Amino acid sequence: MKISDLKPAPGATKKRKRVGCGPGSGHGKTSTRGHKGQKSRSGYSRKPGYEGGQMPLTRRVPKRGFTNIHSEPYEIVNIKKLAAFEANSEVTPDSMKAKGIIKGGKKIKILGQGELTIPLVVKAHKFSKSALDKIIGAKGKTERIK
Repeated sequence: MKISDLKPAPGATKKRKRVGCGPGSGHGKTSTRGHKGQKSRSGYSRKPGYEGGQMPLTRRVPKRGFTNIHSEPYEIVNIKKLAAFEANSEVTPDSMKAKGIIKGGKKIKILGQGELTIPLVVKAHKFSKSALDKIIGAKGKTERIK
C-alpha cells in the first residue's frame, strides 16, 4: 500500500452545495431558500439574540446588582508571596512582574495574608492595615505609588 492509494472512507466526504447554479445543480429555482418569507429575500441577516419577536432571553432574565464604572481594578498580592525576595531588597511592580507574582497592567494592593520574616522596601499603590503592620513588624518599609 502506498500513500497515493489512501482514500477517505465512503461517506466521509461530501460534495459542496453549489447554490444558484441552475436546475442541474440539484439546488435550482429557489436555491434552497424555500418559497417567500423573510429568509428567502436577498440581504437577509438576523440580529444576534433576535427570537422572532418573542421577548429575548436577555430581557426576560431578572437583573440584579450594580456595576460601578468608576471602580479601579487592583491586582492583589499577599504578604506570603513577597517571601520570594531577598532581604532588604526593593519590591516594585516591575520586580514582582519579573518574578511572576503579578501579570501587570493594573494597580497593586498588598494584603496581609501569610507571614513576613525578612525586611523589605515594598512599593505599591495600596496596602491593607494588616499588611502595613506585618511589613513594619519585619523591620521593612512601605511606599505608596500614585
